[in-house]
Amino acid sequence: MSETPPLASDRTQPAEATLLDTIRAWGRELGFQALGFTGIDLADHEDYLSKWLDAGYHGDMDWMARHGSKRSQPNALVPGTCTVITVRMDYLPVGEPPEAILADSQKAYVSRYALGRDYHKLMRGRLAKLAKKIESQLGGGQYRAFVDSAPVLERALAEHAGLGWIGKNTMLINDKAGSWFFLGEIYTDIPLPPDPPQQTEHCGSCSACLDICPTDAFIGPWVLDARKCISYLTIEYDGIIPESLRAPMGNRIYGCDDCQIVCPWNKFAQQSAEPDFAPRHGLDAIELLECFEWDEETFLARTEGSAIRRIGYERWRRNVAIALGNAPSSEAITLALKEALKDPSDIVREHVRWALEQHSKSQ
Repeated sequence: MSETPPLASDRTQPAEATLLDTIRAWGRELGFQALGFTGIDLADHEDYLSKWLDAGYHGDMDWMARHGSKRSQPNALVPGTCTVITVRMDYLPVGEPPEAILADSQKAYVSRYALGRDYHKLMRGRLAKLAKKIESQLGGGQYRAFVDSAPVLERALAEHAGLGWIGKNTMLINDKAGSWFFLGEIYTDIPLPPDPPQQTEHCGSCSACLDICPTDAFIGPWVLDARKCISYLTIEYDGIIPESLRAPMGNRIYGCDDCQIVCPWNKFAQQSAEPDFAPRHGLDAIELLECFEWDEETFLARTEGSAIRRIGYERWRRNVAIALGNAPSSEAITLALKEALKDPSDIVREHVRWALEQHSKSQ
């Protein structure tokens, strides 16, 4: 961490303090649970990112390395940026408990963040409204809002803005809200007093998140090999998933939350009251066979406005085929998999054949 700057209360004039409080109040009105201010010096994270990329832990996510210094130097991404406003929006939806779905291998597990409306559009729209309010108040300035839409080190910026610490599972953790939340940013050329950064991490000797990972994707604390991460495999990766990783994937068809589910700090997480994050189409407890029976038209209809749609129908079928291979054997599953041997996709058929082999072994 860089040296701690003076507390905002020590260096902020009364008018500035009132402005910051006003911006925070606007943020709460727009549905953000927390808002912080920070500068643009991310040198303490730049070296870590470089080493992580050099090790190849980003897998096929070439875009992680494509933007050079823009990810760790905000003013290289948006020239003139000197302040970053970072926000937190809680997303844990009301619905079936994630542990119960993971324990039922006939159900499909979808990462809790993707059960409702795509958060990218929702948050970006609200950040744009916040930026317009600030611009109106200050009578000028330039603002750019980001929600996973550009090369931004969002967790590093949030840590610098005092919203939490980066935990051993590489998630941002807040001591009053856990880690079930989204982050978003506004880059601006208006100099605003920074909040005190998070100076300490509170994971201690706990290694629950590292130990629970189904595919052993953590090289160690704070180091994730995305190539083995189920979220990467089911969402980002579009090829044939290594056989050694298929059984550990269990019934996880879109993303993975295991390292958050076991985090002790998530006992403080609150369920979101945001209607758009409520589960759609019963995806919080849907049967695997129902997911596999969707044709492409149904897939597109059921995932309209959802983050799930971005993986496309082929990856959806591939992921569900693996989960069916890990499910208890039944005549219905066998019949569905045999029918899927006619799938036009080579990738889907490869995983269907594997799934059928799993059931033939158990008979």
